[in-house]
Amino acid sequence: MIVGVSGAAGRMGTLVAETIEATDDLDLGPLFDPKHAGSTIAGATVEGSRQIMADADIVVEFTLPDVVVGNLDVWQRLGLHTVVGTSGFDADRIAQVTERWGSGPPNCLIVPNFSIGAVVTMQLAEIAAPHFAAAEVIELHHDRKADAPSGTAIATAERIAAAATQHRHTDSAELVAGARGADVSGVPVHAIRLPGIVADQIVILGGTGETITIRHTTTDRTAFIPGVLAAIRGVAGLDHPVTVGLEAVLDFDV
Repeated sequence: MIVGVSGAAGRMGTLVAETIEATDDLDLGPLFDPKHAGSTIAGATVEGSRQIMADADIVVEFTLPDVVVGNLDVWQRLGLHTVVGTSGFDADRIAQVTERWGSGPPNCLIVPNFSIGAVVTMQLAEIAAPHFAAAEVIELHHDRKADAPSGTAIATAERIAAAATQHRHTDSAELVAGARGADVSGVPVHAIRLPGIVADQIVILGGTGETITIRHTTTDRTAFIPGVLAAIRGVAGLDHPVTVGLEAVLDFDV
């Protein structure tokens, strides 16, 4: 399979391109990043035109929330299976992409988090949600992250809310607006941005006389690589044209 990378000059894009180049069963294809056209990554030249992706079988999308939907329109028209790692996909944006993508093929796999540990954390939170009255999500990322809250936090909150009705405590007056966090499907979500952090998420669920805390910590971006490779290898075989979640291509189910 020839794999192109969109957003190739970014931190994750570069890491993914270098990984594909070193992987025996994948071939590194076109690299797209209009802000860094002419630079070289993994021995290949970065281009500024989307049309170069016509030579690929699959494209991995690691760009920014304000351009990702436009890119996906092009990948769909070119018939490219697409793996999306760009953040910012809430329920409304997923519905937008699903409508625009059509009946397929090709397939589009939207992945809120490529970490296997993050997938397990989300599933554990979903399992626990029906047994507790309320939950809150705290996500921590590096200070250069382009958006807040993270796609993983949004996905986690939505899965908790889908599993059970959550009681969001609204009787505490906010002395400063936003102190109680953003409302994602009735679940408070708090975003922290600090240097020295890669990506962390904490889910706290509370019930009568007890709480449970589920925490996932990422110490290096290489933690995302096994999930990226699983998504690349599995996207073409998915049953639906637009799928959300890395678990769709993994061998476990809860």
